[in-house]
Amino acid sequence: MKVESLARPAVLTQPTYEPGKPIEDVARELGLDPAKIIKLASNENPNGPSPRAVHAAERALEQGQLYPDGGCYALRQRLATEYGLGADQFVIGNGSNEILELLGHVFLGPGDEAVMGDPAFVVYKLVTLLFGARAVEVPLVNFTHDLPAMARAITPRTKLVFVATPNNPTGTANDPAELLAFVRGLPEHVVCVVDEAYAEYVAQAPDLRPLIAEGRKVICLRTFSKIHGLASFRVGYGYASPALAGLLNRVRQPFNVNAIGQAAALGALADRDFARQCAQDNRAGLAQLEAGFRALGLEYVPSVANFILVKVGDGLKVFDALQRRGVIVRPVKSYGLPDWVRITVGTQAQNVRVLAELKHVL
Repeated sequence: MKVESLARPAVLTQPTYEPGKPIEDVARELGLDPAKIIKLASNENPNGPSPRAVHAAERALEQGQLYPDGGCYALRQRLATEYGLGADQFVIGNGSNEILELLGHVFLGPGDEAVMGDPAFVVYKLVTLLFGARAVEVPLVNFTHDLPAMARAITPRTKLVFVATPNNPTGTANDPAELLAFVRGLPEHVVCVVDEAYAEYVAQAPDLRPLIAEGRKVICLRTFSKIHGLASFRVGYGYASPALAGLLNRVRQPFNVNAIGQAAALGALADRDFARQCAQDNRAGLAQLEAGFRALGLEYVPSVANFILVKVGDGLKVFDALQRRGVIVRPVKSYGLPDWVRITVGTQAQNVRVLAELKHVL
């Protein structure tokens, strides 16, 4: 008997997430000098981590023999102060990806449905399929979530609706008033998951806390991976009503977030100047890339996140050609966009290089 025959049927057909390749892998495979490779594929912060976060993490290493705080008490208390909410309204995850999985544990099963944009962050679909539910994908309009169409896609079987603002991979965001009206119009049996992973880059991001105060079934997700530059630490969080956060904490594994990550996250929250500088640099970098794309005659999707979509013809071919020249970007054929690549906003020098290499390979 093969071990596969013992697995749940849904596992055998489950797609797998393919992350961008690390610099070391590309260097080894192509015989390149890793010091000369730039990675603009995974929406990482080109400024690195907050210095205060690094210092806090180093101090936490000295207590590496101890288990972390299983309830993330200090981090939840700090976030509660930051948001003007109760500490019992937060759930901390091993990245916000884990909270997506926790939502699946709580709400999804065979026969259930989850509504999401198409294309949107692929993990929404992966989590839905993992729990045997059906992913209902609603095409974007002008690369932005079509909220009226998503509302029409809801049925009595719908449990979750995923809305990313800004959306990955398109970098677009819905109008805040439109988003609030959408959540207020959802039926009672639906939980709305608003993914705010890139919200700190948006000049006027929507404030969904009033919806929580009204008793709406909504949870907002954020991460320390982007604006705070802590992607390798894997810390994210969600905020919602105490009841909704409590359900997720019931299924959360003990010690799911390590002590080093918790300490780094606390340090990052105290470093407001770093986050502000990163957002400012990102706006300048977006303008730099957009001007470069216009000079090359390339179509692009105006973005409010820390990445941008650009139409290059054969996306996989251009991705491969750039990678061979030491520039890693992200092909998005798997998102139904074979003619495009997604490029993370880099430093000024990195942006100059990716534009020059793009001109060469095109």
